[in-house]
Amino acid sequence: MHVAEHGLNASRASKHEEVIRSSWFRCLNQYGLDPTRPQQAIILPNSRLREHQDRLEDFLHIARHGLEALYHQVSGLGYCVLLTDAKGVTVDFIGDLVFEPSLRKAGLYLGADWSEASAGTCGVGTCIATGEALTVHLTDHFDVTHIPLTCTTSPVFNGLGELMAVLDISQLSSSQPKASQHLALQLVKSYSQHIENAAFMRMFRNDWILKLSTAPQFLDVKPDYLIAIDASGRVIGHNRRAQLMMQRDGSETVIGSNFEDLFNVKVTDLSRFTAGRAYDQSVITLINGDSLLFLIATPPPRVSPSGQSNPVNFKIPDPLAALSGGDIALNRQIERVAKLVNTPVSVLLTGETGTGKEFFAKAIHESSERRKKPFIGVNCAAIPETLIESELFGHTAGSFSGAGNKSKVGLIQAAHGGTLFLDEIGDMPMLLQSRLLRVLAEKEVLPVGATQPISVDIRVIAATHFNIEQQVRAGKFRDDLFYRLAGARVNLPPLRSRSDLPWLIRRMLAIGVENPDDVAELMPETANLLYAYKWPGNLRELRNTIDYAKAVCTDGCITLDDLPDAISQNPDAPPHVAVTKSVANAEDAALLVQYMRAANWNVTLVARQLAVSRMTLYRRMRRYGIEIPNTP
Repeated sequence: MHVAEHGLNASRASKHEEVIRSSWFRCLNQYGLDPTRPQQAIILPNSRLREHQDRLEDFLHIARHGLEALYHQVSGLGYCVLLTDAKGVTVDFIGDLVFEPSLRKAGLYLGADWSEASAGTCGVGTCIATGEALTVHLTDHFDVTHIPLTCTTSPVFNGLGELMAVLDISQLSSSQPKASQHLALQLVKSYSQHIENAAFMRMFRNDWILKLSTAPQFLDVKPDYLIAIDASGRVIGHNRRAQLMMQRDGSETVIGSNFEDLFNVKVTDLSRFTAGRAYDQSVITLINGDSLLFLIATPPPRVSPSGQSNPVNFKIPDPLAALSGGDIALNRQIERVAKLVNTPVSVLLTGETGTGKEFFAKAIHESSERRKKPFIGVNCAAIPETLIESELFGHTAGSFSGAGNKSKVGLIQAAHGGTLFLDEIGDMPMLLQSRLLRVLAEKEVLPVGATQPISVDIRVIAATHFNIEQQVRAGKFRDDLFYRLAGARVNLPPLRSRSDLPWLIRRMLAIGVENPDDVAELMPETANLLYAYKWPGNLRELRNTIDYAKAVCTDGCITLDDLPDAISQNPDAPPHVAVTKSVANAEDAALLVQYMRAANWNVTLVARQLAVSRMTLYRRMRRYGIEIPNTP
C-alpha cells in the first residue's frame, strides 16, 4: 500500500512539474516574458476594475459568502482570499488589511492582473490556462518577485461549462515545502464547488434541476452532480463535475443533448424522483456506465396565472426609488441594492455625515420582505461605552450593578425578524466587535448574565462616515467583522456632487404642505445661490435651511434674506461664473452650470452627456446668460 501511495504521489508530482514547465514555455515563447527582470504588480484603476466587476455583478453577490467562509477557515494561517474573473483580474479580495502595503506590492489585492501574459506562471494564470486546480509554490513562479509566494487556486465554471472565475488563497511567504499546501488545495476545491453550485442553482432556478450523487446521504444538501433540463428534456446546463461525467464518451459538449440519450430514465418519469422518495427507488445509471447514481429531481416553480413565473422587467421598489431625483451615481447604487433587498447579504453604507445613510437603510428595509417586522436603529457613537453591551445584547435581572430586578431585551433581539441598523459602526469598542461577530456568525445572542443563547433572525445594515479600511489597518476595527459587514458596500454621494439638487429642494419645500398651491417658491437669485452652495452638512443642512426659509419667508416667496446667514453671507459660487440674464427657469440654468463645472467647462463633453448638439448647448447657455470662465 505504501508503495502504491508513493507511486501515486510521484505521478502527481510529475504531472504538476509538466504543468509548470508548459507554463514557463508559454511565458517565454508566447508572451515574451523575462524571468530575470522583476515586474511590478499590475493593479487596475478603479474605473477599469469596476468594468470587470460589473460583468459579474450577480455572481459576485453569490460568491461573497463562499469567500467569507473560506477566509474564516484560513485567516489565522496568514492567507488572503482572492476571486478573479476569467481574464485573471481580481474582482473580490479578503485579507488582513494590516498588511495592505505588502499585499498590494505583491499583487495580492483588488484589481490585480494575474493572467499568465502579465504575471507569468502563477496560481491564477496557470489555472486559467489549464482549467485545473493547482498550487504554484515559491520557485514554481516565473517572475522573480513572486518567488516568496505560495498560491493555491481552483477554477469556477458557469452552468454552460465556461470558465467564469478563479478562487485563490495565497500567502506572502512560506517556509514549508509544497506538500504543506495539500489541505489548502482541498479547501479551495471544495469552496469553488460550493460557489459554482450556488451560481448554478440561481441560473437555472426556473428549470428542472437534477441532483445526483454516488451516495444518498448528502444528496439533497451537497450533490456531486447538477444538471438542468428544459421542458422538452434537453440538457441546458450542468456543473463542472456533471460535465466531466457526461463527457466520458468523448463528446465535446453535452449542452443540447437529450437527457434520455444519457441516462436510463424517461423525462416523463422524472416526477417520480422528487424529494422524499426512498433511496432504493432513486437509483439511475448512465447509458454507457455501470455506476449507480442517486437522483433527486426538482421541477420548475409554478407559473403564475399571468403566465410568468418572474417579472420580465426588474422594478426598483418604491421606497428606494424615492431616494433619487435622477442622479446617475446614486441611481447606480440604488439599482444594485434593489437586487439585494431579500437576500442575506449584509450592506455597509459609507459617506459623509448627513448624506442620508439612515434614510437609505430604512428604504432597504421597507423594500424587503422584512418590512412588517421591526427596524431597529442603533447609534454606536451615542450610547456610552459602559452601557452599549447591555443595550445591544440585553441582560438578565441583577446581572450587574444597576441592572435592576427585571431582565431586559437587547436591541439585537428586538430586531428579530427585521433589520438591525448599526449607525457609526466605526465607534464600536473592540470587545463588543468580537461579540457582534459571533452574533452574525452563529445567528444567536447571549444576554449579559445569561447562560443560554437566544436564536435571532436579523438583517444587518451598518453605516459609518469613517474610512473603515484605515481603521482596520490601524488595528481599531476587526478585519473579520469588516468583511462580514461589507457584503455589499454602498457609498452615498455628498450633496455637492448630486445633479438632482433642484428635485431635492422641491421635495423638501413640499414636506408638510397639503395643498400643492401652498408650496413656497424660490426666487431665481435664491435658487442660484442654493445650487452653488457646497453644503458641507449635506442633506441634514439642506433640510434645516429649507425649514428655516419656509418659516421666515413672506407670502410663500423665499428670497435671499430668508436664508440663514451662513449661506446668504458666504456663498460658495465662484466669482467668475455669471448667470447674467433674467432666468425664467432658474433650476435648469443652475443644473446646466453644475454639469459644466463637473466637466471643467468642456462643452463637447456636456453636449454628449445631455444628448444634444454643441450648437444647441451654446444657445441654451446664451438663453440662460451662462458665460464660460476666463473668456471675453
